[in-house]
Amino acid sequence: MSTQQPALSPGKANLALYTLFLAMFVMVSGELLVVGVLDRIAADLHITIPAAGTLVTAYALGLALGGPILTALTIKLEKKFVLLGTLALFAASNVAMLLTTNYGVFLGVRFFIGALAGLFIAVGFTAAVSVVPPERMGKAIGIVISGVAMAGALGVPLGTLVAPAIGWKGSFLAIAIVAVVVLVGAAALIPSVPSMGGGLGHQAKYAFAPRVLAVLFLNFIVFATAFAAWTYIVPFLQEITGINGSVLSVFLLAYGVATAVGSFGGGKFADWNAGRALIIGSIGLAISLALLYFVGSVAFLVALVLIALGLSHYGIVASLQVRVITLAGPGGQLAQSLPVSAANIGIAFGAFAGGIAIKNYTANAPVITGLVLAVITILVAWGTSYLKPPVVADSPAAAQSVPEPA
Repeated sequence: MSTQQPALSPGKANLALYTLFLAMFVMVSGELLVVGVLDRIAADLHITIPAAGTLVTAYALGLALGGPILTALTIKLEKKFVLLGTLALFAASNVAMLLTTNYGVFLGVRFFIGALAGLFIAVGFTAAVSVVPPERMGKAIGIVISGVAMAGALGVPLGTLVAPAIGWKGSFLAIAIVAVVVLVGAAALIPSVPSMGGGLGHQAKYAFAPRVLAVLFLNFIVFATAFAAWTYIVPFLQEITGINGSVLSVFLLAYGVATAVGSFGGGKFADWNAGRALIIGSIGLAISLALLYFVGSVAFLVALVLIALGLSHYGIVASLQVRVITLAGPGGQLAQSLPVSAANIGIAFGAFAGGIAIKNYTANAPVITGLVLAVITILVAWGTSYLKPPVVADSPAAAQSVPEPA
């Protein structure tokens, strides 16, 4: 799949990519901010904390299910138009949340925002790939993905910090305002990106081919591996490492910064050899989790291991995306929306598996659960490294598809 346009100058290409980075940062900050202000939202809507927690679930379902549906419905539309429309609807939806006190409406808006985020991820990657030469596809995707990691590391803590002063509504209003600013920047800096690759039926044939599904399963198991342990890292740090209070934040921030660095750097590895990068990153995940189990009582070493864990995990996210796009061939536009769905299902499964482990055993049991999944991840990464993109004779999309690195 390719939507390659006449090459922009490096300066203009970077401006476009960092605009997409900011857009991703804003969208994911809006997603995760709910967690930090859940009690305030529950109080204003007169619901329980568990009921407010379903707002997180609604967003995740919207992203995993609604994202691919919206991507399919807009498959033939000009991508810059879709991208700008998505940002505009995102800003409007965040304002709509502030104007309702009805829990059902709030829940529905959260689902819709999640679907918009899934659509934006797909068209955002399409736009990112279109402004760089084919050999820089991984780096372009890595820059956009790093907006996700940066939101977790900085955006959410910052939004939660200012919430007591301006209220949770003020925090979401700020997100809507920044989204409008990014929308203006995107309109000025991102070039036209026409739809390519054929209609929905033609793309679905390639997007859901067995070779693509295999890498989507790898995407699922990678995130399940990481989140089986990471979801319960606070109990681990408290009970096994013996740290509490503000020091906890330092350890969590170290991991968050590592994920951002890994996202930026991971794009270069994807351009080098995405399949091999996935094997190396999977081995890094397994080693990090094994070390976390064995050195869990030594705070300094735990901090280093968390950094390695963040680098290993987010260092291969760009490679996962690149492999899906290249293996889908002419179905790459539709396939671009699928990895995030697989990742969200993996996060849910990993958290569930880790939850069973910590409920029945000790605080370090989720780490062992993640390690078991990591071994499976290595095997799947090794197996999928042999998969090749489709060869489609006499197809314009195939002729322009991005070559798989040797």
